[in-house]
Amino acid sequence: MMKKVITFGVFDYFHYGHLRLFMRCRALGDFLIVAVHKDEDVQRTKPGTKILYSLEKRTEIIENLKCVDKVVPYSSVDKDIVNIDFDILVVGPDQTHDGFKRAIEWCKKNNKDVVVLDRTPGISSSQLRKGMN
Repeated sequence: MMKKVITFGVFDYFHYGHLRLFMRCRALGDFLIVAVHKDEDVQRTKPGTKILYSLEKRTEIIENLKCVDKVVPYSSVDKDIVNIDFDILVVGPDQTHDGFKRAIEWCKKNNKDVVVLDRTPGISSSQLRKGMN
């Protein structure tokens, strides 16, 4: 039986840590879905965040990675996750806001596995953003 893995994020300022995340997610199953946060909703959840690449450009970058099978846009992790066919949700240790908490609870109630993967040491979008300002 095919195992589908999903992970959610903004994935702006694309970097090596994102690539490693996708490769590690893909290794957990047979099919990787990457959910990319819509531009207008990033501002709702992370006020003041400057987006470097539009949703369309972030999607194009991610769609062209051989470890990614499908890219979907999302507005709210807890509302959108219920409409996606997957088996394993992968989150980062910092994805702890209420939307992720509700999504994780939904997964537990609906027999979906949840895996927390550590970030790649030494690199983050926040660090890159600070270095560019």
